[in-house]
Amino acid sequence: MKDFLFNEFNTLTPAAWKQKIQVDLKGDDYNESLIWKSNEDVHVKPFYTKEDRHFNTIPLAKNGYKICQSIFVDDVIIANKLAKDSIDRGASAIQFIAKTSFDYKNLFDNINTKEIFIYLNFEFLNAAFVSEIDNYCKSNCLYFQIDIIGNLAKTGNWFSNLNSDLKEKNKYIQSVNNSICVDASIYQNAGASIIQELTYALAHTNEYIELFGKSIAPKLHYIFSVGSNYFFEIAKLRAFRILVDALLNEHGVKNTPIHIFTKPSLRNKTIYDYNVNMLRTTTECMSAILGGSDTISNISYDSIYHKSNEFGERISRNQLLILKEEAYLSEAHKFANGAYYIESIEKQFAEKSLQLFKQIEKSGGFLKQLKKGTIQNKINENAKKQQTQFDQNEIILLGTNKLTSENDFMKNELQIYPFLKKKNTKTLIVPILQKRLADQLEQNRLKME
Repeated sequence: MKDFLFNEFNTLTPAAWKQKIQVDLKGDDYNESLIWKSNEDVHVKPFYTKEDRHFNTIPLAKNGYKICQSIFVDDVIIANKLAKDSIDRGASAIQFIAKTSFDYKNLFDNINTKEIFIYLNFEFLNAAFVSEIDNYCKSNCLYFQIDIIGNLAKTGNWFSNLNSDLKEKNKYIQSVNNSICVDASIYQNAGASIIQELTYALAHTNEYIELFGKSIAPKLHYIFSVGSNYFFEIAKLRAFRILVDALLNEHGVKNTPIHIFTKPSLRNKTIYDYNVNMLRTTTECMSAILGGSDTISNISYDSIYHKSNEFGERISRNQLLILKEEAYLSEAHKFANGAYYIESIEKQFAEKSLQLFKQIEKSGGFLKQLKKGTIQNKINENAKKQQTQFDQNEIILLGTNKLTSENDFMKNELQIYPFLKKKNTKTLIVPILQKRLADQLEQNRLKME
């Protein structure tokens, strides 16, 4: 066919479309009637054209996403057995979560650490232990999810103290690959806006570069949580790659891809009508896929109130397998390229986040703002706004604040405490507390059972 199929149609400019819409509105204001403003003050228009593209090259992963199973390490033999079973059933990555050191040889027994991606999420800091594991595995597929700044933000304290933590971290970051983790999930689960989440993750990154030098850039990797705003969350992950690329370029580091590990948010999960959590995590995993995540670890529908169990973990893993193998999203990480709406949103996210990032840097940087409590206060302001919207049924969680079932009783189902626990321990700074939207409503409802 010599001519393109649609060449016979006249092209229309965005201005012409807007003029036509304005006529049809019969006097109503276009901006007031049809342009929606999100909590982040991002403007969503009623239509998009190629003029809304930003044409930035986003350094996405070369291949599709890895399916990860998260496993707590209490007993290494059990953890090893669970990991091997998960791999046999389709997982291509394992996240081991540990509070203390363990027998890593037994943990990794019969696991090919050179092909299976291993994420070690440690709630402790031990340089010698990290180096031992790295020397034992000798793999580029090994990621140490140890975030000393993130630990300060989440707990209010360093692992030991600032100087000791920096000294301990310095012992292994130069010799160990993938040794600098930025845990941005802390901010999302505490109620930060997308702009705040992106900004704080970027400022968090810059703090590490200032502390350890630009040579750590190839060792950076990230943890993100993804919420229920489907297209916004796709745009969020893509916008962050643009922001980090710009930051590293400013430090003289070019063409350095970043690695993003993603989990669904806990903030919108509920104990009542808990099966809806499966619907929430499915769309959130799709956002993570289309947003270009390297690895995705789903959470089970009952994880907030049940102990880890085979059924829940199998369902959560199978959600990702169905998306990959039956929905054909195995190579979907580039699908959003050229999507007018998504590219418009990610551009706004990047611009607004960069502006806020510059303000933080002018005020002394992320750590200084964290120690002053400024970051915590800003997150709390947004979290309170979200909470008010939830309480007024502007944010809907089905089965919890809308379409509730009077026959839904949960008091006898709680194997673990699902609500925010406030610790009476002395902290250096005010910690960033992670809290679910339905927390108080569910506590009140349990009292009425």
